[in-house]
Amino acid sequence: MKGTSRPQWRPSNQGNVVPGEDRLGLFGGTLGAPQPAIPVVSTSFDNGAELAALQNVAVHLAVSATITETASFNILADTAGRADRTVLVGAHLDSVPGGAGINDNGTGTASILETAIQLKASGQAPTNRVRFAFWGGEEAGLIGSDYYVSQLTARQIKEHAVNLNFDMVGSPNFVRYVYDGDGSAFGEKGPNGSALVEKVFLDYFKSQNLPVAATAFDGRSDYFGFINNGIPAGGLFTGAEDLKTAQEAAVFGGTAGVAHDACYHQACDTIANVNTAVLEQMADAIAHSTLTFAMTTSAVNGTTKGNGTGNVDLEYKGNKLLK
Repeated sequence: MKGTSRPQWRPSNQGNVVPGEDRLGLFGGTLGAPQPAIPVVSTSFDNGAELAALQNVAVHLAVSATITETASFNILADTAGRADRTVLVGAHLDSVPGGAGINDNGTGTASILETAIQLKASGQAPTNRVRFAFWGGEEAGLIGSDYYVSQLTARQIKEHAVNLNFDMVGSPNFVRYVYDGDGSAFGEKGPNGSALVEKVFLDYFKSQNLPVAATAFDGRSDYFGFINNGIPAGGLFTGAEDLKTAQEAAVFGGTAGVAHDACYHQACDTIANVNTAVLEQMADAIAHSTLTFAMTTSAVNGTTKGNGTGNVDLEYKGNKLLK
């Protein structure tokens, strides 16, 4: 799926044919902290098949490696509003070295940037501070978001009401995934308040007559540092390298047996790789959820003053806020 704080490999050179993907060449994975103490290498499918066919042979590898330090950064932009109920809306700026990075994650960053622009243009003053965060270093192991959370004091952690995370929201063979905040689908719920975040998304899509499916809090995007520190979280995702199931195709359309994004982490992840129809739907949901939590007078996690319902009397349609 996505970059992660745990070692993950994308199985991309099994030798089978998938349109738009090279499953014969070298592949690279995301190695997060802690880094292994030995070199990690990969080879092509043909070389692997040749080596696998050998018998009674010892293979020795000579690895010549260099480590290059690269500077990265986060960009943060705040609205006015209650700083003790900060609504953190995040998406990562970076892409993998070999990827053009438009769906992953130009779609997420563009969506939250447009939300920020329209929020300012509306003239509405948020009740709660909204912090728009454009993360660096996600693909290298969630570096930017993890660093941000690591710098928060215990009090500042409590002052973060919610983290909304948007990573890949325009996949061509999409599913409208909502993170499983209450754990009802995958058995692993987010911190207290995450169920409410999920409900806000589910209620919105229901109002638009758009079906959705659950996706797990598996720690593979920038929400990971937040949920590890007890901050309620949630977000949207339209799929990466996993193959669309027949059941998903029946509900969402598209092609079963093909990746949700066949250009995931590849050079073909250009503007032509984006499903603009689903991107618009997800961007509207992003704006709606941001405004819901920005304007609410209730506590998201239900543990401080307020009933934690998160209900507000605002609706978002297109580029307008409606009371």
